[in-house]
Amino acid sequence: MHEHQENHAGNGCTGEPSLSNEQLADYVPRLEAMARDRGLSFYPVDFELVPNEFMMEVAVYGLPVRMPHWSFGVRYIYQYVQHRMGGSKIFEVVFPGDPNRAYLVNDNALPENTLVTAHVLGHADFSRNNNLFDRMQREVGYHIVEQAADRAHRIQEAIEQHGQSRVETVLDAALALEQHVDTHKPLHRPPYPEGPGQSQPGSERTQTTFERRFRQLPGEEVAADSAPAGERRRLPPAPEYDLLWFIANHAPEMAGWERDIFLAVREESYYFYPVFACQIMNEGWASYWHARLLREAEFLPGRVYLDAIKTHSDVVRPYAGEQAVALQVNPYHLGFRMWERIVDEMGLDAALRIRAEEDDFSFVRNYLEQDLATELQLFNYARRPGAAGEERFLVKNRELHALRENLLKPRFNYGAPRIYADAVGLDGSLTLGHDHDSDGRGLDLNRAKKVLQYIQRVWRRPVRIATVDHAGETRILEHEEN
Repeated sequence: MHEHQENHAGNGCTGEPSLSNEQLADYVPRLEAMARDRGLSFYPVDFELVPNEFMMEVAVYGLPVRMPHWSFGVRYIYQYVQHRMGGSKIFEVVFPGDPNRAYLVNDNALPENTLVTAHVLGHADFSRNNNLFDRMQREVGYHIVEQAADRAHRIQEAIEQHGQSRVETVLDAALALEQHVDTHKPLHRPPYPEGPGQSQPGSERTQTTFERRFRQLPGEEVAADSAPAGERRRLPPAPEYDLLWFIANHAPEMAGWERDIFLAVREESYYFYPVFACQIMNEGWASYWHARLLREAEFLPGRVYLDAIKTHSDVVRPYAGEQAVALQVNPYHLGFRMWERIVDEMGLDAALRIRAEEDDFSFVRNYLEQDLATELQLFNYARRPGAAGEERFLVKNRELHALRENLLKPRFNYGAPRIYADAVGLDGSLTLGHDHDSDGRGLDLNRAKKVLQYIQRVWRRPVRIATVDHAGETRILEHEEN
């Protein structure tokens, strides 16, 4: 799901909506033909004009119809307040698939929806041709909207059968762990091997070059089961980072419908992962193509083009406000400028290849050069305590390697701490570990205790996690059965 949301008040609607909609319907096939003529390829796109309230619901839930949970209501209230205060405007939401589904706001001005149409075509090309998107689409399926609606229906049936409270308890735990998947493992992965040298049918599959290299990294291969005959095998046989899969398959007393909910959340997490891991590339690519298509669309009236380009300038601007410098990079701006340079200096064929092969990690590390970083005024900063407890932000340096890694750090492991299932005890207790060395991220202890509580309610045995505190000392957080 791509959510195109800007933190500014947009242009007002100009002209009669019905006339604007007729003009937009005329522009869509022309823009699609232009995009294909210039080398883009994409599955069909179903465009739908919807009310702004519906758009906010889709942006918050992530899908037009999704499993019911109180947390989405909290997000909706925040989004609604932002919108009413004029600080947030959603232009479109698009779901990759075959076909793609794109929702546009029906009372936006014609220039805005014309730009959004071109923007969506860039997303559609990216999601069809990028290797990470393609792999996840093949694993999850190409009809996520229908699949999510079917899952929501099954969960509603579970609510009717088992009660709102029981189902919500399971959803609390599953959604608290939705970031804790291992996307290097297949969605439909086999069980652990049953013994030394044994594997489950279907466990062998052709690995990509990336996966073969990944498996060669220290600690990534599953350790051989060397336990002597008669001794209990270690569970899991090696640190397991796919917590949703592990709990669904190994929780001692989970009912079938509870496991289904965990696996449903896991499947949706796989679907959303490429959007997260390719945001700079993907939004930049869509922004590059909407600007290019509008510039080369000779059929657009001058007023429509000029108003659309004004919206483009708002979309890719680098700052949080007119004068304020943002401490977070606008991915539209950074990606747009990087793609502009790549096409200008390396050519469109090279850009199409990069679009297929990279994600944000390799894209930023390989193609964000020092001169562009300097031109974009990117810098590394540090937080310092100020007077009266206020935080101060100080510019440290503009060193390129640190810049790249600071840009990418929030994207590592879905933006979450790296937590793994370490061991299941003889009493069924679950011990989790925190790979703090690799993720460089501390735990919010209060949140961690709450998540442990959620997990314990579905694991139904004691649950603990080993981490370190700010002083580097080992901390064991526990939540035991009441």
